[in-house]
Amino acid sequence: PANVRVKLALLWAATMFCFVYGDYFELYVPGKLQEMMDGRLAFGPATQGALLGTSTLLIVPALMVFLALALPARVVRGLCIGLALFYAAFVAITMPGAWWFYLAYSSIEILLCTVIAWLAWRWPRTA
Repeated sequence: PANVRVKLALLWAATMFCFVYGDYFELYVPGKLQEMMDGRLAFGPATQGALLGTSTLLIVPALMVFLALALPARVVRGLCIGLALFYAAFVAITMPGAWWFYLAYSSIEILLCTVIAWLAWRWPRTA
């Protein structure tokens, strides 16, 4: 069996792949590219601040792939539980009205985040 840290890092990597591919395939939704060319995001204009905030949403889980292996166990446990629950809730909020492919990716992302939080919660304190 793999070490808990390795499992968590791999789960964060899988989550990131789903985020990236879901966003990529969203570009094929009719009208999406035109919205981008017009400088619009789903929640308003594409300002520097909005793009920085959106980027941060992807930077954090990408860093968790490394941080799950590098930080002390107690810190990783807390970060994984808190961040995974946050991302699961955030993804769930974006689901209403989405296309089927996005619902599929979102469901997998929520499942992966749930497994991350569960695995971190059950991580033996002696690890």
